[in-house]
Amino acid sequence: MSEPRTSAPRDVPPPRPVASPTTTPPAEESPLARAGRAVADAVAGLSGAAGRSTAGGLRDVVGTLAGAVAGAFAGPSGPDTARTDGPADAPPAGGRGPGALLGDLLSATVPRLPVRDRERLRAAHPGAADDEIAEALVQRAARLTSGVGAAAGGLSAAHWFAPPSLLAVPLELGAETVLVAAVEIMLIAELHELHGRRPPGDAARRAEAYLAAWSEQRAVGEQGLGSLLGAAGMRALRRRMTRRLAGAVPTAAPFLVGAALSGRVNRRATESLARRVLADLRGPRG
Repeated sequence: MSEPRTSAPRDVPPPRPVASPTTTPPAEESPLARAGRAVADAVAGLSGAAGRSTAGGLRDVVGTLAGAVAGAFAGPSGPDTARTDGPADAPPAGGRGPGALLGDLLSATVPRLPVRDRERLRAAHPGAADDEIAEALVQRAARLTSGVGAAAGGLSAAHWFAPPSLLAVPLELGAETVLVAAVEIMLIAELHELHGRRPPGDAARRAEAYLAAWSEQRAVGEQGLGSLLGAAGMRALRRRMTRRLAGAVPTAAPFLVGAALSGRVNRRATESLARRVLADLRGPRG
């Protein structure tokens, strides 16, 4: 016989089953965000291999990004709806022109670009003066945009010798357009960092400011007025993308000389943009 209880009963809650830990799956990136990340990764890879990228490697990059462009703008019927066999400036399905679509992709790309700050730029060029670093950045970007243009031109020219593959030409031109623009925006951003002219705001605001600066082909204003891309700013961006795409159209000419032509045009355009931005950055503030 057990002894009687002498202590007060304890209020013990009934046992409960232990629920398995729940983890919220990360939000899946949209096709546009994935394509923007692919472009930014390509810029990072090419920048790290500047001067060592082979023509074959650049063609692979442009071809891969063409697939990303197709995936980003695929309609409800699948990626094939993003393809068009019409001229490069024909509106795709959905009623939006290529300038607007590529502008959206560039907007998704810029916040992901691996922009280096002033300290990292100086560490990468030990002993060099700021003007020497700026010149090195300009020449690197010019080599990249020239190589990308030549690679895309070679791909497009090759399609003219295989007519069934002509459907891919607009996608490759779109990939070249966004990739070249991203390289130039990264150049603008690093020139601002080098000269101590970082726009105000967080990383997203700075990305918008650099995007607006590229649209206007000028440095960011002293008060960072370009840091908000309103309706007017987006229209300017789309016009710039449309002109940039039109400039890539000669690469679709049925001659391999189109590749060399595109490379030279890209180099001149990048160097001209850099001169305008540097003139603004080195001029009087305000």
